[in-house]
Amino acid sequence: MAKLLLGKEVTDALNANLQTRTAALREKGIVPTLGIIRVGADPSDLSYEKGATKRAELVGVEVKKFELPADATKEDVLSVIDQVNADDSIHGVLMFRPLPKHLKADQNEICNRLAPQKDVDCMTHLSNAGVFEGLNDLGFAPCTPSACMEILDYYGIDCKGKNAVVIGRSLVVGKPAAMMLMGKNATVTVCHTKTVNTAEICKNADIIVSAAGVLNSLTADYVRPGQVVIDVSINWDENKPNAKGGKGAIAGDAKFDEVAAIVDAITPVPGGVGSVTTSVLMKHVVEAAERA
Repeated sequence: MAKLLLGKEVTDALNANLQTRTAALREKGIVPTLGIIRVGADPSDLSYEKGATKRAELVGVEVKKFELPADATKEDVLSVIDQVNADDSIHGVLMFRPLPKHLKADQNEICNRLAPQKDVDCMTHLSNAGVFEGLNDLGFAPCTPSACMEILDYYGIDCKGKNAVVIGRSLVVGKPAAMMLMGKNATVTVCHTKTVNTAEICKNADIIVSAAGVLNSLTADYVRPGQVVIDVSINWDENKPNAKGGKGAIAGDAKFDEVAAIVDAITPVPGGVGSVTTSVLMKHVVEAAERA
């Protein structure tokens, strides 16, 4: 059975490190602060906001919330972004996306209005450029692929010279994960919906990062002994037993039991990558405060 790469262990270590760093900043009179911009009250946004606020409190990061009605205009949102850009007491900003439908056409303009040095979840083009150029002074990488790297680092998984396969090519996970693995000196292949023989390509990998977002898409046919699997996706499995004794729970891409029986190490879902992302967000805020 594979070793479980548990997010909780990574998160505990990250939190302890951040508590030390926020205490050092506060001694200098700097209170690391996260600004949260939310348009409307989408339940998943509210849930993430609640988790982020709790995590911020734990590690010593202040939170300032900017709540806009669901029918806010582009000008309303830009005005709030200008406000947080000008506020030196706010070091990092999280804005929930996607924005409501009536703002969809303006989302690029709105996102890129944010000062890149405060962009702690990679919503500006300049932050993306920083990931692709391997620079760390142009904003921050997205939190989810950063969490994947934190897990690899924490468990001492050396990527140097290894073959890594990333399944998925989104700007949120797949592409930045590929760049970050290259930054760790892995040889990277990116597979996607038009790739031929994905299973065969995956079998030759040492590390698989699966971000397809398709339940049970990573099966025993894709893996071999000796591999590390980082399962990024959060899907809904109607047949998976849940904590209440019924059926229906979140699951990753991997057909977990059959894949875990073959590979050396795997992240569970839940309890893997997702549980690390909020701590990574706080790490980015603290880094932004340290840079400032």
